[in-house]
Amino acid sequence: MAFGWQLGEPMGRKSVASPERSSATGHDPSAKWASSLSRPFGFRLLVLGVVLLGLLVVITFALVREASTPNRATISAPSPPPLAPPRPPFTRAEEAYIKALWPIHGAVERSTVRMSLGQIFYTINDMSRTELKPRVDDALATYRQAESRLRALQPPPSLQGAHDDYLAAVRLFQKSAAEVLRVFEDGNDDHLRTAYPLNQEASNKIREVGAKFWPNEFVPN
Repeated sequence: MAFGWQLGEPMGRKSVASPERSSATGHDPSAKWASSLSRPFGFRLLVLGVVLLGLLVVITFALVREASTPNRATISAPSPPPLAPPRPPFTRAEEAYIKALWPIHGAVERSTVRMSLGQIFYTINDMSRTELKPRVDDALATYRQAESRLRALQPPPSLQGAHDDYLAAVRLFQKSAAEVLRVFEDGNDDHLRTAYPLNQEASNKIREVGAKFWPNEFVPN
């Protein structure tokens, strides 16, 4: 009995657990409090890590796609047209012809502008028929004289086509002026509308020839 009492615990007395024993059995209050504080913090770290990993994956995918996709500007931008080879300089014969054509060209242009402005002023009732007629007479005389001077020129073969176009333009100017003069014969202003297409066609021909010979005179459209 005595031996058994010494090995056993005294009756009616509660045993006091040591800190090591309490910690091992999971009953330590301080350990529970620390665990309760660390759980939310660890969870937040986990969520943050997942978000950062997802962002890293998205950025990496975007960079890879951008590197593998051709530049849109490179695809959509049309290649510039090849530059036309520069025209060789005029020969002496060509320069001589162009120099002889210049005063004829100047007279034709001045008469055309003066007659065209007169028709505009007449249409808006800012010029009478009596004032318009001398302009048309002078223009027709200039065109006839220009035709005679053109026929006297001897263009080089390389400029024969331009010469023929200019001569055709002067003849169209003559037809246009003659049509306008009919207004003073019968008083019908419809002749102005009939004359306009002839004048416009002649002006276009003159412009095309002049752009080749005197490019600085004609501003590109």
